[in-house]
Amino acid sequence: MTDAALIWSYLSREPLLWLTATLLAYWVGDIAFRASGRQPFINPVLIAVLVLALVLWSTGTAYPAYFEGAKFVHFMLGPATVALAVPMYGNLRAVRRAALPMLAALLAGSFTAVFSALAIAWAMGVEPSVLASLAPKSATAPVAIGISEAMGGAPTVTAVLVLLTGIIGAVIATPLLNALGLTDWRARGFAVGVAAHGIGTARAFQVHETAGAFAGIGMGLNAVLTALVAPWAMGFFN
Repeated sequence: MTDAALIWSYLSREPLLWLTATLLAYWVGDIAFRASGRQPFINPVLIAVLVLALVLWSTGTAYPAYFEGAKFVHFMLGPATVALAVPMYGNLRAVRRAALPMLAALLAGSFTAVFSALAIAWAMGVEPSVLASLAPKSATAPVAIGISEAMGGAPTVTAVLVLLTGIIGAVIATPLLNALGLTDWRARGFAVGVAAHGIGTARAFQVHETAGAFAGIGMGLNAVLTALVAPWAMGFFN
C-alpha cells in the first residue's frame, strides 16, 4: 500500500474528515457562485453536491460512512430553521397586512405540491413506499423525513427528493418570477419558501432581504401544513 493510500485509510476513519469536506465543497460552490455574478444556475448547494459525489465515488466511500462524519451539518438544519423567526419578527407588520393572501397562497402551493407529485407518480405506476417518500418533498428536510418515516416511506429517498426540489426551485425561481413580471418581494419570497423550502429560502435572502423573510415564513408554514396534508393525500393513491 502506498503512502497516500495509508494516509487516506487513516483519515477516512476520522469523523471530522467528512464534515470538513462538506464545508470545503460548499466553499467551492460559493466561490463559483460569486465569480459568476450570483447567477441562479450556479447554485452553491448544487456545486457542493456534485463535488462531494465525485469525492465519494472516486474514493469508494459509502454514503453511511460519509453521513456519520457530516451528520453535524444535518443536525444544524433544525436550529437554522428556527433562526428564520428573527427576520420574520422584523417584518411582522408586513406579515399581518398580507395574512389573507399568504393563507390562500399557502393552501394553493402546499396542496398542489403534494397532490401533483403523487398523481404523476401514481399514474406512472410508482409503488406506495416511493409515493410516501415523494409526498413531503417540498417541506424542509427534518420535517419531510419525519413525515416520510411516519407514512412508511424511505427517509433516504425523501432526503434526495427534498434536496433536488430545493435546488431546482432555487435555480429557476428568479428567472421564472422575473419572466412573470412579479415584482412584490413578499410574494416572490413566500412562493419560493413554500415550493423550495430551505435552499430556496437561502436563495431568496441572496436576492432581497424582504423576500428572504417571507420565504422563511412560507417554508415554516408549509412544513406544518404538509404534515397534515401528505398523510391525508396518500389515502387517495393507496
